[in-house]
This record gives sequence, structure tokens and C-alpha cells, in this order.
Amino acid sequence: MGERGALSVKLNYMEIYLIIVVVLFVLAISDLVVGVSNDAVNFLNSAVGSKVAPRHIILIVASAGVFIGAAFSGGLMEVARKGIFNPEQFYLPEIMTIFLAVMLTDVILLDLYNTFALPTSTTVSIVFELLGASVMVSILKIVEASEGINELIRYINTSKALAIISGILISVAVAFTVGALIQFIVRLVFTFDFEKRIKRYGAIWGGISLSFITFFILVKGAKGSTFIDPQTADWIKSNSEIILLYNFLFWTVIFQLLTWFTKVNILKPVVLVGTFALALAFAANDLVNFIGVPLAGFSTYLIGLNSANPLTELMDELRDPVHTAGYFLVIAGIVMVITLWKSKKAQSVTKTEVNLGRQFEGFERFESSMLSRILVRMNISLLETIKKIIPLSIQNFIAKRFDNTKITAQKSKDQPSFDLIRASVNLMVSSILISFATSLKLPLSTTYVTFMVAMGTSLSDKAWGRESAVYRVNGVLTVIGGWFFTAFMAFTVSAVFALVIYYGELPAIFVLIAVAIFFVYKTHIVHKDRSASEEESEKEIEVLTDVKIKSVKESVKHAANSLLSVSTVFEDSLEGLFETDRKKLKKAKKASKKIEKNINTITSSILSIVKTTDDEIREGHRYGKIVTSMNEISNRLQSITKKNFDHVDNNHKPLNSDQIDELKQLSNVLSEEVKSVSKMIEKLDFESKDFQEANLKFEKIHSKLDKNQVSRIKKGHISTRNSILYLGILSDTNSLSINVKELVHALKETIHK
Repeated sequence: MGERGALSVKLNYMEIYLIIVVVLFVLAISDLVVGVSNDAVNFLNSAVGSKVAPRHIILIVASAGVFIGAAFSGGLMEVARKGIFNPEQFYLPEIMTIFLAVMLTDVILLDLYNTFALPTSTTVSIVFELLGASVMVSILKIVEASEGINELIRYINTSKALAIISGILISVAVAFTVGALIQFIVRLVFTFDFEKRIKRYGAIWGGISLSFITFFILVKGAKGSTFIDPQTADWIKSNSEIILLYNFLFWTVIFQLLTWFTKVNILKPVVLVGTFALALAFAANDLVNFIGVPLAGFSTYLIGLNSANPLTELMDELRDPVHTAGYFLVIAGIVMVITLWKSKKAQSVTKTEVNLGRQFEGFERFESSMLSRILVRMNISLLETIKKIIPLSIQNFIAKRFDNTKITAQKSKDQPSFDLIRASVNLMVSSILISFATSLKLPLSTTYVTFMVAMGTSLSDKAWGRESAVYRVNGVLTVIGGWFFTAFMAFTVSAVFALVIYYGELPAIFVLIAVAIFFVYKTHIVHKDRSASEEESEKEIEVLTDVKIKSVKESVKHAANSLLSVSTVFEDSLEGLFETDRKKLKKAKKASKKIEKNINTITSSILSIVKTTDDEIREGHRYGKIVTSMNEISNRLQSITKKNFDHVDNNHKPLNSDQIDELKQLSNVLSEEVKSVSKMIEKLDFESKDFQEANLKFEKIHSKLDKNQVSRIKKGHISTRNSILYLGILSDTNSLSINVKELVHALKETIHK
């Protein structure tokens, strides 16, 4: 190392490294919290989505799995010490630089994913953070030694990173395909109305499921743990078929007896045991992702203490196996369990996966995208082609077995997102794939397998209908894209942090810690706001889709708030245009999208009530016009907010003072009109003179403004872009007013006080 080496020599350098070790352990606690918050989705998804038991029971089962897996883990933290880089090529200061960069990056990156409720792999993040930091430090060493870049291979184990990337691709393809296929077969056997069939041959399914889940506990959950010695582990591996057979016979007999002599739903223990198994495997194997680096840092510090001159001796002792002290594992287990119960972000990440796989329509977190629309169209075309090949009798048989109309018709607020059949398939298939991959030493990711299996079973279960497919597919694409982004961000940020620490030394460390704390604080605020907004939207949808709402009157009443929001967003958008405030315009544009979702929910509620009512539609009822008018109001508002945003976003000239004054007048009158309609809807009284007066006033002002703009155009005072924007606003505002008037007319003819 030169004069400016990483964390250079000082009189009290070992005290400095002790401080760094303490910092690493503090970061480890933070990493445990953010890591568990993200990985909780792996083992909670099936139990929470199927509502197999009250949430506290599910968490107790998962907590038991997490704590046992952590406490009885063998504690071999190999990846952090020698999995990615070769420690015998680095000195103590360089190793500490790598570890600090990794932990700071991991806390920030995982917290970012948790904030936006996106599940990702903690294994991928830790591996690429180690890779990024070690590559950066290696390059700096190579530069200082005036060596060639080809020497990098001496410092880095590149095969591990390539294995992780291949693991992503294998996980996505295999898990989705196998999950979809198994779910199709199981649903074909049991159908959605499965209660009677479970009593007939459910014991066989329960035996198959639980035998694979139990085997998964032995192969994956107990891998590297203290409660199975190496000889037993080898015996399990060489006698897999016998173990599976005896497990199958044992569980099948148990479940058959339960079916005959009790009223126990045998799918419930399958799902709960599966949840325990995945939680156990998570804690036993993924613990290294959270505390492996700090423990490796502690080992490095101890090696330095016992060394005559640690700053000039290479850390080849890190290659020796080191077993972690039991109290470290117990503390880690306690932190993970507390996080499981308390973390709001863990609930958000779980909710994302559950919502993407739920059987019913409702609040969609993700918008559609061009790629998702293309994929859905391709899938529809493929299905149409397959239908031409398959005989009609087989098509009718499959359609009958997959008929879920009774299930959807019985929808209620407390209904699970999917049933126990799918939950058991999720857990069984995940267990099979992970166990099989572990036995063959294939680099499958637990996160990717569990997520893609859940998405594959959702597809087979017809959860992605024509009404929701583009949104769900885009959600899946967003998550998958995030996995690759994880690798890129982990590598890049960790490398940058390593560079900063290498040259900035102790001051840089404290600055980066402050940055990390500030970042986590800001993401906490962002998550809180996002959660509040989504909960508000979900509550509105729950109210409108509640089975207790039996009349169109009750649904229409909810339109009053949406109309008031239309007025507010319209005013905000114009203010943003007048002030050329891009941020305000973007916010208004986003708000118009939310109004669209609310109005779509209201109109869906009206149509559902009309569809399920026994009364014939009386003459004069204009449900279609109500729905059309409300949708058109939303469309016009979105058109206005988009025009205004695009104008400012493209840096076109602002409106002149006359135009601003005129549009303010128009906005005030439209606001009066919309507010009067909102009051009428609340009271269900459509004879208000206030509305009629406001409507006439609007028509006069609109006509006047249209003439004023034409006059300005003839005089050549206005640019083409200005004219297009202004006339577009007038046109959309006029259409909005007309649709408000038509809505009032349709409501008047349809709804009687």
C-alpha cells in the first residue's frame, strides 16, 4: 500500500478498527430488520393470502421457524469471508473497507426495496455488494502496484457472481412453469368447489404435499445446522426416495384418519407446516446475508490483534472455517422475530405478492405497460390457437373444472385472496424445487422460486383475467426487473462506497453512516405516505365492493367525493400551468389517475348491482348513461392534466396574463357547477337551481373565452403551441361540463329520493 492506503496507520489504529467492528454490528441489526422485512414474503405469502389462520397464529408459526432456524444454525459464514474475493490477497484495512461498503450499501438498498414494497433477493444483494467493493479495492491495489488489469482474476472469485445471475434466469423460468403446470393439474382434480373432493382423496394430496415439505426441512432447513450432523445429512441425501415414501405413507394415513374422525380441514396443517418450513430454511440459510459480513469483520479484527503487524500481513487466516458463537445466532433470531411482528414494510412487501396473485379484481398497485400489453396479447393469441387444436369436448370439460363463478359471486371483505388448494401448491412446489436444486447444488434463489411459483399458480388459477392481466403482468415484470437492478445497484453503490472509504478513511465512514441514516429516515416517510395513500384507495374500493351495498343509490353517493376531487385537481393543474410548476402539474396528473380508479370502481359497483338485482330495469333508468358520463368526466380531467403537464414539461412559453385571468374565471364557474352536483348527489335531490345557474354561467363564459382566443389568433399575438393548449383546455372543459350535466340528467331519471 502507498501513503494513501485504506484506513491508514495511526497510533491507535486497532482502537479505530474496534470502532469499525462496532459500526458493522450496529449496521448488522439494521440489516436484519430491513432484510427480514423483505424476505418475510417468501414464507408468509401463502399463509397470509389464503388466510389459513388469524394473522397472529401465522406469525407465531413463522416466528418459531425463524427462531429455531437462526438459533440452531451452524453459523458458517463462508460467503462473506471467502466466497467472492480471495482474502489472502488483502490486508486488514482493505478487508474492513470492503465490509463497511457492503453493509452500508445493503442497508440502503434493501430499505429502498422495502419502501416500494418490492421483494428482492438478499443473497443477490450481498453477493454483488461484496463483488463491487472487492473489485474496486482490487483495482485500486492494481493501480498502486502498477500491475495490469488481468491481475484482477487473482483477487476475485468471478464464478460465484455468474452462478447467481444464472440462478435468477433458472429460477424465473423453471419456478413459473412448474408452478403453473402443477396448479393446473391440481385444480383440474379438485376444482374451485373442492370441499367434497378433499374428503374423498384429499388425504393423498396432503400426504404428497407434507412429505415434500418435510423432506425440504431435512434437506434445506437443516443444511449447515447443528441439529443434524454431517453423517446424517449424507444419509438423508443418499436415501431421499425411501424418506419420501415413508413420509408419504405416514402423512396420508394421518390425514385420512383426520378426515374420517374429525372436522379438521387437512389443508390447514399443510399450509402452516409449509410456512414453518420456509421460515426455518430462511433463517438457517439466509442469516449469512445479514450478519455474515459483521462476523467476518470481527474475525478480521481478532486476527489483527494476534498479528505482529496487521497492516502489512495478508488476511489468509480468513480462509479457515470459523463457527459463530451461539449467542450471536440467538440475538439475531430475536431481532428477526421482533421485526416479523412489528415491521410495516414487511407487511407491504407481502401485500404486493398477495395482491398480484389474488383471485379477485380490486385495487391494482401497478399500471399497465407496453410490454405487459404485448405479452397479454401474445398469450390471448396463443390460447386461441390452442383452442382450435383441442377438441371442444375437452375444452368444455376443462372449463367446467375451472368454473369459479360461485366463488367470485360470494366475494366478501374477509374472503382470502386465494384458497388453501393454491396455498398448498405454492408451498409444495417451492419445497420440491428448492430441495431438488440444493441436492444438485444448482444456484436457485429461494426468493425467486417462491415468488415465481406463486405467479405461475395464479396464472393457472385464472386469477389474471382480462380485466386485470396487464396490471398483474406488469407488476411481475417490475419485480423481475428489480432483481436484475438489485445486482447492478449493489455492485455500483458498493464500489463507490469502497472508493470513498479507501481514500476518505474515518471521516468518510461517518459521513456515509450519516447518509445511510438520512436515507432510511426519508424512505420511512415515503413508505408511510405511500401506505396511507394505498390504504385509503383500498378502503374506498372495499366500501364500494362490499356485499352490503345493494342499491345503485348507495354506490352513486360515493361519486360525490370523486366529483369534488375533480374540481380540486382541475384547479391545481391550472395553477401549476400558470406558475409553470412542473412538480405541481405532475402531482395533479397523478391525482387524476387516482380519480379514474375511484370512478371505475364506482361504475363497476353500479354494473355489479344491476347485474345481480332481480328487478327488471324500469323505463327511464339510464344506468349506461350514468356510467358513461362518469367515465367521460374522468377522461376529460386526465386529458387536461396531461396537456398542461406536457406544455410545461416541453418548456413551451407560458400563457399570457389575459389567458390566465380568463381560465381562472372558467375554473371558478366549473368549480361551482361541480360542487353543486356533488351536493345534489349527497342529498339525492336533482332539482337544484344552483346547478342550473352555474351551468348557464359556464356556457356564457366558455363562449366568450373561445371568441377571445380566436381574436388573439387573428391578431397574431399568440403562438401556435399556445393556441393548441388554450383551445384544448377550453374543449376538454366544455366536454367535462356537458358530461356533468348529462350525469345529473341520467341520475334524475334513474334515482328517486
